[in-house]
Amino acid sequence: MNIWNPWHGCRKYSEGCENCYMYYLDKQYERDGSEIYKVKTNFNLPIRKDRHGNDKIPSGTLLYTCMTSDFFLEEADNWRNEVWDMIRQRSDVKFWIQTKRAERMKDNLPSDWGDGWENVILVVTTENQKRADERLPILLNIPAKHKGFMCAPILSEIHVEQYLASGQFETVLADGENYEGMRPCHYEWIKSLYEQCKSADVPFTFVGTGNVFIKDGKMYRIPKAYHQVQAQRSGLNYPPVNTNVPMQAKCQTCQRKNSCNGCHWCGKCK
Repeated sequence: MNIWNPWHGCRKYSEGCENCYMYYLDKQYERDGSEIYKVKTNFNLPIRKDRHGNDKIPSGTLLYTCMTSDFFLEEADNWRNEVWDMIRQRSDVKFWIQTKRAERMKDNLPSDWGDGWENVILVVTTENQKRADERLPILLNIPAKHKGFMCAPILSEIHVEQYLASGQFETVLADGENYEGMRPCHYEWIKSLYEQCKSADVPFTFVGTGNVFIKDGKMYRIPKAYHQVQAQRSGLNYPPVNTNVPMQAKCQTCQRKNSCNGCHWCGKCK
């Protein structure tokens, strides 16, 4: 995954933010995730060149934008136009822009947005039915060439048939809760979304199971390293993906990482 974080830090906004992964990761380095700042060393990444004069972000890249914050965060209003300028310049790169602040999108698009830019996909997160019914209609009423939504961390069964029927969404994703989060992801919730998307012929990706996965009433605690593997093996992706995913060798002690580099999961990695 290619990620660009022009700013960092966020304010918790809705139910899905309770166990925010960014807050957790910042805490590991004794940082405060609510501190919002412009990432000066990375801010102009899309237009930077390497020493040979080539773009550091190659043409054709899908660049996930502002993944340790929210693109439409109020505190970033003074920086956003500079980012739009860079997105405008890099029409050969596709920018994935994801937000919980759906109500702020319309007023914070660039003046020449028109009916959308070909290199931008607008995505909202919808962690439960309440937020789906709140945010998806807003996105449907915004002109954009590409739209999607992500149910993450998924906290309940979500019915989106009426929104998929619009024909505007080209991708739907779902993920469980990671890191400190222990709220469960239920197989039935994912299967329901999968079936809704399959019926509407909209691509659906089950990104990961989360730490706690429940199927047929049985609870499974799944290490972070295997969330994606188990999601792919579930068969709940549309169109289907290769489920023959190899299990890579992990730290011999805790089995969570590809190498033992000081993670805290087992308490024995030094």
